[in-house]
Amino acid sequence: MGQITLRGLDPEVEKEVRKISKITKKSINRVIQEIIYKHSGINQKRGTASNSLKKLAGGWSEEDASRFFETIKSCEQIDEDMWK
Repeated sequence: MGQITLRGLDPEVEKEVRKISKITKKSINRVIQEIIYKHSGINQKRGTASNSLKKLAGGWSEEDASRFFETIKSCEQIDEDMWK
């Protein structure tokens, strides 16, 4: 992905971008990206955080996840006598 440096922005525009960033709890970069994509008419191709992590760490199939949860079921049971 390319990088663009933005110079000469009016102070009022910068203030508004920072305000949107703070209100939405998004980075300034993300706010500007969303504005550009919205006004360009191009759909933003953005992966979710979970997809980014999945690329890095891998993922489970539905069958793998089901087997895992079935395996740990016994660990989720509470022994009431231990908590007295």
